[in-house]
Amino acid sequence: MNSQPISIEKRFLETANAFHGNSHPFHPFPKAVDRKAYEGLPAALKELLIQAGEAKLGYEFPVIRATDYMRFKRDGDRAAFEALYFAKRNALNDLIQAECVEHQGRFLDDILNGIYSICEETAWQLPAHNSYIRDTPQLILPDVTRPVMDLFACETGALLACAAYLLEEEFNAVSPFILTCIEDNLKRRILLPYLTAHFWWMGHDDEPMCNWTVWCTQNVLLTTFLMPWSVEMSSRLSSPVRTFCGNAPLFLPENTSDTVVTLQAILHKAAESCDYFLKDYGNDGCCEEGAQYYRHAGLCLYGAMTVLNTVTDGHFDTLFRWDKVKNIASYILNVHVNDKYYFNFADCSPIAGRAGVREYLFGKATGQADLCLFAAKDFQAGQGQLVTDEVNGGNLFYRMQTVFHYEELMKQDTSGILSHRDVYYPSVGLFLVHSDTMDLAVKAGDNADSHNHNDTGSITLYKKGLPILADIGVETYTRKTFSPRRYEIWTMQSGYHNLPTICGTDQKDGVEYRAEKVVTELTGAEPSISMELAAAYPDAGAAVPGLTYSRRVTLKKSSNTVVLEDHTNAQDVILNFITYEKPVILSDGKLSIGEASASFEGADLLAIETLPITDARLKTAWDHDLYRIRLKGNDASFRLTIQ
Repeated sequence: MNSQPISIEKRFLETANAFHGNSHPFHPFPKAVDRKAYEGLPAALKELLIQAGEAKLGYEFPVIRATDYMRFKRDGDRAAFEALYFAKRNALNDLIQAECVEHQGRFLDDILNGIYSICEETAWQLPAHNSYIRDTPQLILPDVTRPVMDLFACETGALLACAAYLLEEEFNAVSPFILTCIEDNLKRRILLPYLTAHFWWMGHDDEPMCNWTVWCTQNVLLTTFLMPWSVEMSSRLSSPVRTFCGNAPLFLPENTSDTVVTLQAILHKAAESCDYFLKDYGNDGCCEEGAQYYRHAGLCLYGAMTVLNTVTDGHFDTLFRWDKVKNIASYILNVHVNDKYYFNFADCSPIAGRAGVREYLFGKATGQADLCLFAAKDFQAGQGQLVTDEVNGGNLFYRMQTVFHYEELMKQDTSGILSHRDVYYPSVGLFLVHSDTMDLAVKAGDNADSHNHNDTGSITLYKKGLPILADIGVETYTRKTFSPRRYEIWTMQSGYHNLPTICGTDQKDGVEYRAEKVVTELTGAEPSISMELAAAYPDAGAAVPGLTYSRRVTLKKSSNTVVLEDHTNAQDVILNFITYEKPVILSDGKLSIGEASASFEGADLLAIETLPITDARLKTAWDHDLYRIRLKGNDASFRLTIQ
């Protein structure tokens, strides 16, 4: 996280302020009544979608009880509630897509059961997000008079709006009250809270934002412009914008009537939130939350921009050519390693999900052919995942985007060579370099990233596309994960990264615990990064006055060799290295680690520990246990060479 004073550039708000005129329709894909469009889809794709819907015929949409909601507050478990919550929505998505493709009414009753089940939920926000002020304790039950707009309340709004958009005529053939029910819920739970209350993710002054800002904003925009509103609501949202007051308030007073729901109000607030989101990004476009959260950050920025640009008839088009936006788009290609693997840090998994239609469209919008190639190649490698994909599967809008771009991506010529460039992201301190067989990442920066782990100075290494030195990732989220006790969790601690333990102490979390004197060299045959890490170890600094601990990491491209060199004045140092494959001792100072051989000087082998992978979330990243090499330093200098 950048500790320098943040300048808030208002490009989105200025663009919104300059728009005068009527809104244009947002029709991102055909409605179900457009039979020619659906009949023209590939036969295998149609069969897949119908089969997924058939598996949900007769699905019993679970009732979410008060005790289910209270469990998070009582014992910290969030997985049980979320399993019920997301299963309902995924089932509804499957049924809607099947009905759109088949269009015989076979799935309609189950779809209506799903819609009414969701509309009957007391609240749409997750228990883990049930609070009104950022970083305050969650309330045990929701207040039905004050809806909380969290990530998944907004996702739910977008889902219902998309369902109504796709099946408007089919719903009305059953009863006009279906759309009335959806509209009432969307007005009460999404649009009015959005325009009459302030939630932290909307942005204010220099308060740090994260993926929530654009993720929620995108879904509010989708809710607004996909929903086939009643005549009264439609007239408000299509009324022309003639003047735009740049000094308009961030939000409107509580209890304002629903007449505030206007195009002007929506554009103003959404545009300003995009500016607040972008203020926390460097011009390099690095996502400090990692590759997995890029799908909820950079790609949701793209989603919000797409809606804004469409409903204003291209008024936001120039922002796609802004270097910062282009760099945000290309980040995902730069942190990709090989096949399913990504360089990961913070709460990101090394298996961050396949790229696909959204990355492809972001590449097209920003004019980056290499990003389009990467997305198409990865989409094909994943066999065009539609239903099983964790990120996109739960969002009906993403699913339908994929359906109607499926053939385009599957037919792309992906025979071209995809190269990963060497890059340093100064805004986060992320150093990424490659040779013929080695892919190396080093994390400088500080310990105040969003979804932070204490990992300043850690390295990640792949050989021939497979992990050698690993970043473990994060366990299943619980109440402790986002609490003052976060760093009691082992995966958050520097001792479980590729970092030293100094005088028996690990790194601390906070912006002041950072890498200093960072120097990078990207050109030539031996790219390198060096830094001083003492500031990240305040407890060790108290034990060793004048503590120094420098680290330099070099990739020697000609020999596909990585050299790590540490120098310190501390007497008590244990070096930790996390490996994917079990290390095998070859001789003193020599190990084999999977495809790689490692040698070290200035330390003695203390232990090779097994790190059992038992957590469900970690099991999705690692198919067996991990290992921790512990070396006891015996000299002021340490050198590790991996080939």
